[in-house]
Amino acid sequence: MSFSELRSDIVSFRHYIQAERGLAENTLLAYGRDLDRYAKWIALVQLPDYTKPKLKDLARYVAFMHEEELAAPSIARHLVALKMFYRFLRLEERADATAVDLLGSPKLWERVPEVLPPTAVESLILAPQAGDRFYLRDRAMLETLYATGCRATEVVTLQLNNLYLDAAFCKCVGKGSKQRVVPLNRHAVAALRSYLVGTPEEGARDPDGASEVFLSKSGRTLTRIHLWTLVKKYCKRAGLPKTVSPHTLRHSFATHLLSGGADLRTVQELLGHASITTTQLYTHVDRDRLKAMHKQFHPKGGGAAPKEEVPPPME
Repeated sequence: MSFSELRSDIVSFRHYIQAERGLAENTLLAYGRDLDRYAKWIALVQLPDYTKPKLKDLARYVAFMHEEELAAPSIARHLVALKMFYRFLRLEERADATAVDLLGSPKLWERVPEVLPPTAVESLILAPQAGDRFYLRDRAMLETLYATGCRATEVVTLQLNNLYLDAAFCKCVGKGSKQRVVPLNRHAVAALRSYLVGTPEEGARDPDGASEVFLSKSGRTLTRIHLWTLVKKYCKRAGLPKTVSPHTLRHSFATHLLSGGADLRTVQELLGHASITTTQLYTHVDRDRLKAMHKQFHPKGGGAAPKEEVPPPME
């Protein structure tokens, strides 16, 4: 099998997942990059037939990704892309995907998701100052990120007509174009109002701009990279770790809700998770609360002793 045939199969696979699977644009781009990396590795090691990979070949590829110092979530996504690719080839009767199915993904959450304490979140949100060119916009974006727990893409693509400030909620469009309603706290509502009605000198929104809420200085839609850069800028100003990203605010949102007593199903709905298994990852962050709940409510947990059941009176 030639390298050109592999490239042709990858192109066909991209068309397949776009037309028939309806995956989000960002997912399409990520899977495309992952398979490009795989194709380059195939050429590097001169694998004789990519349609019949052996388990040891795929294990070598995983080892290669570790040598490249890819993070565990990135390696897991690469393996998902590979599995989908080989299943596509199997549908086309061009490959045997048995070896791919045997590959287990690395544990995504061997490390606890990074979470900021509420005081650090407040420092980050207050980092944009009145002297900054886009003070109102940046403050409103940070407030929205933390108030909703939305993904970066969901925030930068938030539409004006999906913003209901009087009712204090917004409608987000998540992965797979799924919509969900997310409440806005009073701080986020106040910041958004200031941004929408302020002056250009304060970094307010141009009323003649695009349909998105958050716009660049030229009135164009912001990108995820733009938001990521802004968060890094204000983290540095607030003295927070370099590892903090927009997704850190999403992690913090979920963890703080669970710490405050919110149930897992509610947090799942607010985050837009398709599976509650994903939401359960956040329970590992708040072990102290779980221990306290166990101690309080388990019969032998050390809390209040259960009431002794009194038998009914004899007839």
